[in-house]
Amino acid sequence: MVDVSEKPSSARSARARARVRLGPEAAAALRQATLAKGDALAVAQIAGVLAAKRTAELIPLAHPLPLTHAEVTFTWDGDILIIEATARTSAQTGVEMEAMVAVSVAALTIYDMTKSVHKGIEIESIRLLEKRGGKSGVWTLAQ
Repeated sequence: MVDVSEKPSSARSARARARVRLGPEAAAALRQATLAKGDALAVAQIAGVLAAKRTAELIPLAHPLPLTHAEVTFTWDGDILIIEATARTSAQTGVEMEAMVAVSVAALTIYDMTKSVHKGIEIESIRLLEKRGGKSGVWTLAQ
């Protein structure tokens, strides 16, 4: 792990996005909450928040952080589900990994719960959208 003991704590946040290409039948089942395993959006939202809280257990050299906020939201672009996660803390290091892990696990949860409808589901473009705080200040993905 990188030694952050001399760094001051500061307010930090990060936002990440994943896209899940579902296909028409799986997208319809997800939107209508008719999947055999239940309401996949609700389950994926909780899975993403829980994953953000456990990032240091999943990423070997990540620092355990006291999250002050973790949120997972969904929007649609046709048959593509767009998952966004925001993580916040006041700590000595950033929360980019927490946001990225949240969208990754939420996307995998969607895959798991919709794979019975369509096997060709694709998780694509997991990426950091922005980070705020710390020495480097604000970084935003150029779109």
